[in-house]
Amino acid sequence: MPTKFFESEENKMEKPKAYTMLFSKIYPLYVNKAVKKGRTQDEVNEILFWLTGYNEDTLQQQINSEVDLETFFNQAPHFNPNAVLIKGSICGCRVEEIEDDVLRKIRYLDKLVDELAKGKSMTTILRKE
Repeated sequence: MPTKFFESEENKMEKPKAYTMLFSKIYPLYVNKAVKKGRTQDEVNEILFWLTGYNEDTLQQQINSEVDLETFFNQAPHFNPNAVLIKGSICGCRVEEIEDDVLRKIRYLDKLVDELAKGKSMTTILRKE
């Protein structure tokens, strides 16, 4: 008879801190980073819409609901399949090598906003080239 595994408090793996951060707190940081570099909130939103499938209304609902980043990405209407084209380092990690699905999605967004702040064109950022 197979032994049933019961997860104790000691055996539970802690989620990465990034999972529990509120999207409503992170979103203004993305916007501020872009604006400081001469970009716009609309461009940040365009990136978010492209990556996640949210639109203006559903994005605002997520902000108002104060969901964490894990929930934000898990509830994304349509995660863009071209996100796999996002390559490079962010926060000391190569995004294409991150195995954890949610953490990789968080880093994809970080990478895209970073590219925006560095002055890349939206065509390049949205992997249309």
